[in-house]
Amino acid sequence: MTEEHRFGDLKKIPPEPAAKIMARGKVVLQTKLDAPASASVGDVLAELEEKGELIDMLHLLAHALPPREATWWACLSGRDIVPEGTEKMPPPLQAAEDWVFKPNDETRTRAREALDNADNEDETMLCAMAATFADGTLGPGELEDYEAPPGAVGGAAFGMALTAMFDDEELTDMRGPWILERGLDIARGGNGKVEAPEVPPPPTDEDLEDEFDDDDADETEEARP
Repeated sequence: MTEEHRFGDLKKIPPEPAAKIMARGKVVLQTKLDAPASASVGDVLAELEEKGELIDMLHLLAHALPPREATWWACLSGRDIVPEGTEKMPPPLQAAEDWVFKPNDETRTRAREALDNADNEDETMLCAMAATFADGTLGPGELEDYEAPPGAVGGAAFGMALTAMFDDEELTDMRGPWILERGLDIARGGNGKVEAPEVPPPPTDEDLEDEFDDDDADETEEARP
């Protein structure tokens, strides 16, 4: 792809073909690409956007981001699903954020512990998983002798993005592009804190009455000979 597009300044993403990144992480996109095997991540993202394939864009971006950046993107998605008014973040999310801000063996050990002790229903465990596997192993200490599964960090970040996107079905169409923009901001060197889209207010009783009247009128019109 030779034309200019908005994905040409993703300076945090390694300058290697998207196909190589996907092969390393064992990523299989749902979209058939027209781009050559040498195409950059930016070029592939541009093609996917043109084809309206948001999920594949999230998938590719999750694996293309470096581990620390991908983990931070996962943490932002993790925050999305924490109920409002919660006084304390879930331990896996907190441990992952601690590692992002101070990546060392101590914080990574806490991330591994949070992952091991997480409740099965705590979906923010994906954040701790990303931090735990960030250096390509199963964790610090003795676990460093064992390689993490291929694409583990990207898979966790992608899973967290989808979890946040579909957390509220009524907001999915709004959240998806917003989550993508946060990831792109991180890829450009930002902090990912992109302004959230404005949520439309719930319909009033008057709105519902007007909608009912319109539907009734349509049915009457269809019933006429």
